[in-house]
Amino acid sequence: MNFTDSIRQTKKDSFVMASLSHEQRNSALSAVADALEARKSDIFEANRIDLANAEAGSLAAPIISRLKFDEHKLNDVINGIRDLINLPDPVGRTLLQRELDSQLILTKTTCPIGVIGVIFESRPDALVQIASLCLKSGNCSVLKGGSEAKNTNRILFDTIHDAAAASGMPEGFSVLIEDRAGIDQLIKMDEYVDLLIPRGSNAFVQYIMNNSRIPVMGHADGICHVYVDGAASIKKAVPVIIDSKTQYVAACNAAETLLVHRDIAHVLIPALAEASGSSITYKGDEETVSLINCQPSTEEDYSTEYLDYVLTVKIVDSIDEAIDHINRYGSHHTDCIITEDVDSAARFTSLVDSAGVYVNCSTRFADGFRYGFGAEVGISTSKLHARGPVGLDGLVTYKYTLRGEGHIVSDYASGNKEFHFRDL
Repeated sequence: MNFTDSIRQTKKDSFVMASLSHEQRNSALSAVADALEARKSDIFEANRIDLANAEAGSLAAPIISRLKFDEHKLNDVINGIRDLINLPDPVGRTLLQRELDSQLILTKTTCPIGVIGVIFESRPDALVQIASLCLKSGNCSVLKGGSEAKNTNRILFDTIHDAAAASGMPEGFSVLIEDRAGIDQLIKMDEYVDLLIPRGSNAFVQYIMNNSRIPVMGHADGICHVYVDGAASIKKAVPVIIDSKTQYVAACNAAETLLVHRDIAHVLIPALAEASGSSITYKGDEETVSLINCQPSTEEDYSTEYLDYVLTVKIVDSIDEAIDHINRYGSHHTDCIITEDVDSAARFTSLVDSAGVYVNCSTRFADGFRYGFGAEVGISTSKLHARGPVGLDGLVTYKYTLRGEGHIVSDYASGNKEFHFRDL
């Protein structure tokens, strides 16, 4: 079967997927979790090959870190699947039920989107999370991971596909793309694919948007900020900043810029530099350079997603200057204020235009698993349909059903009958 025929079959199978019960989908997820555990030796061996190729190719350390799929990451994805099974069914939920007239009932219910194409970075655990979320939500998935993880992706996909198909899922419930040419084919298939979720650089996401008629949901750069207000607690601020930057430096929700109110800068910045030691390389404005040993920053640094142990520091005169900076240079992903002032926190959360706006906690919490969503297919910085970590709720849409007893519009247009809208 060629690529076009394969995607066409996936579209047909999406209608089958939408009709399956919650119990059937959960049974398939349980089989997938068991199969991943049973095949872990083969999975780890495939990952060792990918890691060896990556190291031989001198790939950057953050990419190699994302690529690694060990016992810890396997346990995480299996636990994530088990948690997903325990979540309520996102399909078939009643959002509205309204009587328009006697025996004329309008109902709004959730339903799967259909066929979702997800293009993601070199993280094998992302493949498991995305495939599982699509399965739980009754969607078919078309998956394209980074080429650096091709061996790991293949065995993970085969394991998931075989286990779920044996449990009653249609054969086309998930498809794996293994070459870049497949992306160019996929984005032209608006007749068969309902949604694209690209994860990657801003240039890549823009390429997808500019070359496809398929709706696109997702985010590009993750330029996240921590703003330390003049009324902040130093004791609270330092560990939050360090965690936001270093807990997993290659993630899109890692902080890239630190904004510090001038009233607290002379205390906070040296304390942070001392606490972080050599783990963070700082770039700072002129005043920051006078406080700690760091590199001078440039205008370009404010728009840079480092994905490395580098943090840009800027001293600001007010909370409004910090908000303006974030809204101008940020990627509308996740931004945090550290403050003990309730009014400052309220102003920041109201005016910062980001999918996640935090008070006194690490930006690294921006994650579907940590939100209790059962992992995520990505983080959306758009404002339509889904925003922030996209879990099950972001993978369903809705439809209206109207049930009557021979009702016709002419009766209402002529005035013989009248609507008496009543929510049930």
